[in-house]
Amino acid sequence: MREELLNSSAEPAEAAEETTLRPRRLDEFVGQPKLKEHLEILLGAARKRGQAVDHILFAGPPGTGKTSLSGIVAAEMEVALRVTSGPALERAGDLAAILTNLDDGDVLFVDEIHRLPRVVEEVLYPAMEDFQLDIVIGKGPSARSIRLDLPRFTLVGATTRTGLITGPLRDRFGFVARLDYYEVEDLKAIVVRAARILGVPLNEEGANELALRARGTPRIANRLLKRVRDYAEVRSDGRVDGDIARDALALFEVDELGLDKIDRAILRALCVTFAGNPVGLGTLAVAVGEEPDTVEDVYEPFLLKQGLLLRTPRGRVATSAGYSHIGAPEQIGPDGRARLFDE
Repeated sequence: MREELLNSSAEPAEAAEETTLRPRRLDEFVGQPKLKEHLEILLGAARKRGQAVDHILFAGPPGTGKTSLSGIVAAEMEVALRVTSGPALERAGDLAAILTNLDDGDVLFVDEIHRLPRVVEEVLYPAMEDFQLDIVIGKGPSARSIRLDLPRFTLVGATTRTGLITGPLRDRFGFVARLDYYEVEDLKAIVVRAARILGVPLNEEGANELALRARGTPRIANRLLKRVRDYAEVRSDGRVDGDIARDALALFEVDELGLDKIDRAILRALCVTFAGNPVGLGTLAVAVGEEPDTVEDVYEPFLLKQGLLLRTPRGRVATSAGYSHIGAPEQIGPDGRARLFDE
């Protein structure tokens, strides 16, 4: 049994220390090898000079490690991490209060930084570039502006939509990093680590099954592991092998490609409901009962990556692989060509 399982219980010291599954140090972070190498150089140089790290922007799909990396930056530099988000900073005063309470070298993490209001964003410009804060005192003709010195801090921004960040803000980041979807082997290592922390007995076949269905995303891999753990504890003896993982994921409607109920509903709408005709985003969203932004930002990227869906000037269409995946006959036009290519 010991040879069969990759782990049988959480290491007590590690389990006590870990309150989440997020890696704490750069050497614990799995995947994104080029980005890790860049960060090692960036952080190592800053430590050697005894200075704050340059401002960093992490961009990439949800769940790929942007928040984890911000914590790693603070931990590697042994400074405090202050966390906020773009939508939470409604007024310039909100940001000013946070900035004036930072200490030298602190890391300020702003999630969804592309959603910063313009008036708040403009306060960041002198703060990022000159470490100074402009404050207006008074109103009307008697109003005057004063400039306060700020500690040398590091701003770490995270965004899922780089194109929505204005040029002036993006140009003030000294390092812009793009996080990509993860390879299966990296996801497998992430699942094994999470299972050890959670105390889940997991063998190699079970880990591989979870990694294959995690959509290239560590957050999803960890979420699937927790659901499979629940299934194994209720329907079996708590051990997770390949058969248990497959049965559990089938119960939770996650198929062999990692597609869930909404993914398949999108494909069925394109292939069956609309008979292969190009479909606009708004119409597709109504058909599957989701918001257009959710369909575009959450579901479409993975379907595109898997080659199951295409965005065309006329609308969304399913590919031959999409038809095959849901077992629907490919729609053919009156001239014998696939409807996708009809004029």
